[in-house]
Amino acid sequence: MRTSRLQRRYLARRLEILRAAGREFRTRGYAETGMREIAAAADLSPANLYNYFRGKDEILFFCQDNALDRLIANLDPTRRAKNNATEKLRAVIVFHLHCVLDEVEGSAAHLLTNSISAHLQKRLLVKRDRYEQGVRQVIAAGIRSGEFADTDPALAARLILGALNSTIAWFNPQGPLSTEELAEVFATYLTRGLQAKFADQASARRRSGRSLDRSAVTLSKKLAKKGAPRW
Repeated sequence: MRTSRLQRRYLARRLEILRAAGREFRTRGYAETGMREIAAAADLSPANLYNYFRGKDEILFFCQDNALDRLIANLDPTRRAKNNATEKLRAVIVFHLHCVLDEVEGSAAHLLTNSISAHLQKRLLVKRDRYEQGVRQVIAAGIRSGEFADTDPALAARLILGALNSTIAWFNPQGPLSTEELAEVFATYLTRGLQAKFADQASARRRSGRSLDRSAVTLSKKLAKKGAPRW
């Protein structure tokens, strides 16, 4: 039990360091942040910090790894739930936004993906692919059931994940929208674009719009022949 308590304390301290490092990475930039700055932010001596991590690239790797673990842990039970595809996808979107906006290590992980060395990035690809594949499967299930319009699940999943990850570059926690409100807006927009009934309505509006455009051109030509002023 003593070993278990020590291990939990050790893991908790590592998570505290990840969060402190995430704040420094976002504030100073990854290149300008050293282990000394991370140690100060985590209230540790530089020497003590090396008892938990060997370097800042390893810290950033664990930011990524921890964020992916949380996203995957949420995805699996969400997919098994008895909700429809729209509700499942909404749950994935909302959780993903909270992970990258509310949890500083998740935010840093998605903001600084290119700063991780190649050999460490390879270790993350399996988890990234697993998560993306799970999102694709939620979309594909909705297509099979007729709930979502017929589309490419891989392209739709990448579009959604790209939109979610982009929010860390512009979202302001002190702005007019809370994370919860933003998550609900994104969930509504992104799922509505996939739903078959909205796709049919959009197609009808496009057809109607083209018809109106042709009518407007025809009317304009008739008025021009009569010498009417153009607008």
